[in-house]
Amino acid sequence: MTFIINPHGRLQEWIAHEKGYFAAAGLTDYELRAHKLLTRDAAQADTPAGANALPDNYNGAYQTYEAGRDASISCACHWTVNMAASNAHGRLWGEAYSVSPCAIFVPESSPIRKPEDLAAVDIHVGYQSGSHYTTIQALEPFLPLDRIKLKFGGGPADRVDQLLHGIAPAATVFGGQLYMMEQLGFRKIIDCTFMIAAMVPKGVDEQDIRKYFEALRMAQAEIDRMYQPYLHYYLNELPARHAKLVDVRRFGPGERIVFEPYSREMYETTHHWVEERGIFDADKVGSGAYEEAVVRVA
Repeated sequence: MTFIINPHGRLQEWIAHEKGYFAAAGLTDYELRAHKLLTRDAAQADTPAGANALPDNYNGAYQTYEAGRDASISCACHWTVNMAASNAHGRLWGEAYSVSPCAIFVPESSPIRKPEDLAAVDIHVGYQSGSHYTTIQALEPFLPLDRIKLKFGGGPADRVDQLLHGIAPAATVFGGQLYMMEQLGFRKIIDCTFMIAAMVPKGVDEQDIRKYFEALRMAQAEIDRMYQPYLHYYLNELPARHAKLVDVRRFGPGERIVFEPYSREMYETTHHWVEERGIFDADKVGSGAYEEAVVRVA
């Protein structure tokens, strides 16, 4: 059976394919199949005349796991994968995770200069997606929770469009979209934590997952040595309308895979943090214990 890989707007899978690392690791029958949330084919949503006319988009990363992703391995922010795994929508791969640059941006002309200035300002994020959780996490040291105002603007490409069209007074972006906003002169207000985990659906051979991550380990070493020859792969992930606005040769390395365990402490503290902030309804909190929700190699 073909091993279906959903890249995550990053370089590693493309490098592993180019350099033959998947085959070297023993994974020969595979396909890179981009998911709609992070792909150059992301459609452009309608852009209303003002932010107040933009409806909230409640279709985020968690909802894609509820619906089921067509992939043998996929990634999303660790908050979402944690919650989805606890609800038996797959299992979190516990032998690696990754981190990505992420930040809240505002237009260059904005009067907003510091985190406190974001009080009661619409910050465009993805619903129950990484930007949702990390925006709260980044701003809690500066603002009470009831002064952190989120607008659910859709996926990463949607939020870039909303910044570009003056609809979003602020938005949280990560990875390639972050480098894009920096290059176009948008102002970074604060960096955010963005930790990512991998989801394994039922029925996938764990040996294939190990081969996949061994290939990514080799690709990560390639990026660590010199990432510049591979920056063109961002063009596989950015929508064409965005790619033409920037020079990806000026981008950074983006997401970095960490080959360390996603520990019980990580799982439990993350789960409790999400639960305490009421981000999910009570019936969606999930009850899966670490041993049930996380795949660890014996």
